[in-house]
Amino acid sequence: MNPETPPPPVSRQILDVLEALLFATDEPLSTRQLTDLLEYLSEQERPQPLNADTILACIAYMNREYEMQGRTFRIKAIAGGYQFATLPEYGVWLGRLVKEKSKRKLSVSALESLAVIAYKQPVTKPEIEAIRGVNADYVLRTLMERNLVTIVGRAATPGRPLLYGTTREFLKHFGLNDLAELPKPREIDELMAEAEYEVEKRMLRELEEKKEAEEKGDGEQGLRLLGDEG
Repeated sequence: MNPETPPPPVSRQILDVLEALLFATDEPLSTRQLTDLLEYLSEQERPQPLNADTILACIAYMNREYEMQGRTFRIKAIAGGYQFATLPEYGVWLGRLVKEKSKRKLSVSALESLAVIAYKQPVTKPEIEAIRGVNADYVLRTLMERNLVTIVGRAATPGRPLLYGTTREFLKHFGLNDLAELPKPREIDELMAEAEYEVEKRMLRELEEKKEAEEKGDGEQGLRLLGDEG
């Protein structure tokens, strides 16, 4: 460390914990949230009281470290909180990454959540999670990055959760003119039944082919044995 650089405002352990929290978060964390999380450290690990000014001093110190190390990211003030962000000069590369990710096929999990949103919209994240039985944070983020889903408002319920709905890109992606063209649940059941029937037919055909191959192999082996005896 350069001798002219001010000493760290807290212990290295607190800096490391703070860095880990900011690295792992999906949304900006306020100084209040960070101080509350750091309260879980023991008095030995956190010898001095932590407040917003201390957190800001820690962020400034870590950013100086990143700059001296030539890192491609900094901790930025975003929407009333703090989060890691890549430096602007690398934006073109991140754009290429997003474009590459958008080419990937949707996972089964994403398709299931998209179906819930398409048929139930406007729908909240808790409602999606209640229907699917799993956390929907990552899937929602993926669908929004693909511009298949967007925020359409807030529910008039306690906490005012966000409401999600499909986009025009969703219609284009699935070749629909409007939501009225979505297949009815009965039609989906028929398609699923037909698909299952096709899978069963293919499996039976493969089993029959395997059996025929085995019988043919046994027959050829028997002929070879007869020939050896002759």
